[in-house]
Amino acid sequence: MSANTFGIDLGTSNIKIYNRATDQVTVEKNMIAIENKSKVLAYGNTAYDMYEKAPSNIHIRSPLNSGVIADIDHMKMLTKLFITDQMKGALKPVDIFITVPKDVTEVERRAFHDLIHESGIKARKIMMVKKPIADGLGLGVDVMNSQGVLVVDVGYDTTEISILSLRGIVISKLIKVGGRKFDESIRSVIRQEYSLMIGEKTSEAVKISLRDLEKEGADAVVYGRDIVTGLPVERQIPTGLLDQALVESFDFILDNIKATLERTPPELSADIFKHGLYLTGGASQINHLAQRLSNGVGLNVNLAENPLASVAMGLSRIINEEQCRSLAYSVEEDA
Repeated sequence: MSANTFGIDLGTSNIKIYNRATDQVTVEKNMIAIENKSKVLAYGNTAYDMYEKAPSNIHIRSPLNSGVIADIDHMKMLTKLFITDQMKGALKPVDIFITVPKDVTEVERRAFHDLIHESGIKARKIMMVKKPIADGLGLGVDVMNSQGVLVVDVGYDTTEISILSLRGIVISKLIKVGGRKFDESIRSVIRQEYSLMIGEKTSEAVKISLRDLEKEGADAVVYGRDIVTGLPVERQIPTGLLDQALVESFDFILDNIKATLERTPPELSADIFKHGLYLTGGASQINHLAQRLSNGVGLNVNLAENPLASVAMGLSRIINEEQCRSLAYSVEEDA
């Protein structure tokens, strides 16, 4: 396997890239800032810093929506920029392993291959990996044997619920609830209860801080615009109110996990009962989610050590370990 080999996990909010040469995973915001409709002004974390603050001639976009590529042209630009950065500005022929969600259409799945093929990064080989399989590997689960494994990946736009066994996916369900919905719930309750409008980045920061705030017994401090006066203000928001606002989204995920378990063969159900639920994804660590899922399905919840990068870490195993290599496939094999 060439040193110029990369594993790419595209997410709506973040792009995760494993670089075989450095054996490191890079996480950047999956955003691009375009000035005057054509000039790339910034990308990644720098573009995110501009988000919700840019003037009208600067458009900031995320090319993915609900786990699929919605803006192929800008995603091509971003892919080339990120891979060029990984190679320190000198593009050389590369091998690419890219994850693909399971529960998408054939056209949407093919778009991931075409993205790499047409982005101008000199890809010698393009291999695809089913995202739940890479997730399981990154969590340290043995996906090669007949053991049943339940993986719940809570991303920004979607949550993917998968039952894995024998190198494959027995059942998979993709639902459109994730970190973005959590953020919307926080903004909504603050608007209803305090007549205060806050931005998306503020609600995301509050969401991430809820666990620490609860430990400290402190309120969340937010800044926004008062709906009545139109003036900027600061407010203290009780964490209990925010926790309650998230319950509906948590329960929607829980109901879909239950529905998936109801379709699971009994022998695999026995394995899942023994080993528990594996919880990962960038939005999985939000306060009280793991406990609510555990209480709701009666299973232990195994939390990923690095939930944001678990899929990319799974790709690293497929790239580096011979026994895992067969989990990747080409577009011809997928035909």
